[in-house]
Formats: sequence, C-alpha cells, structure tokens
Amino acid sequence: QVQLVESGGGLVQAGGSLRLSCAPSGTIFSINAMRWYRQAPGKQRELVAAIRIGQDTDYADSVKGRFTISRDNAKNTVYLQMNSLKPEDTAVYYCNYLISMRGYWGQGTQVTVSS
Repeated sequence: QVQLVESGGGLVQAGGSLRLSCAPSGTIFSINAMRWYRQAPGKQRELVAAIRIGQDTDYADSVKGRFTISRDNAKNTVYLQMNSLKPEDTAVYYCNYLISMRGYWGQGTQVTVSS
C-alpha cells in the first residue's frame, strides 16, 4: 500500500511563499505522474499543477507564473514552490501520484494566506 505524506503547509501573509513537499513511504516504481490538487471550503477539488515522467509540466491558469512544480526522482518526492501567495490560494493541498495508472492521495496539508 502506497502512502504519501505532505508537509510544508502553514499560515502566511499575502505575497509570501511556501514550499510543499510530498514523499512516499517505502520504495515505489513506475510513477507516471505527480500532481498537486487543492480544495477550498465549499469548492470542488481542483488540479493545481502536474509533472509527468518526461518532466513536462502543467499549471492551472490561476497559479501560472507563481507556482512551480518539481520532482526529485531519486527520492520520488514532488515539490510545489508557491510564491506571491494570495488569499484565494487558501485551501487544503493534496498530492496525487499516478502509479501504474492508479491514483494515490496524500492526507492533505492546510495552506492559509491572510490578507
């Protein structure tokens, strides 16, 4: 059973930065993609950023130019660098790994941006 553990969330003022990390427990293989989602209160979970096996990346329009997704292949860890944070970025952030075409979720980490 794959378990993913996120870290790095917290409270930050608007304009500040945070770096989220997501690491798996144990050794895993055949990661097809790593993604970050977020869910704000009363809203649906939305895709924030994704990075695939070939290092191709995608971003939601709302975070382009402010967020950067990256991965450490040796550690099977994915990061989300979030700069110029806005109050509307407040949400629980979840990592998601696509492994052998099956999705696995982390438990989520809270990001709160104060105005």
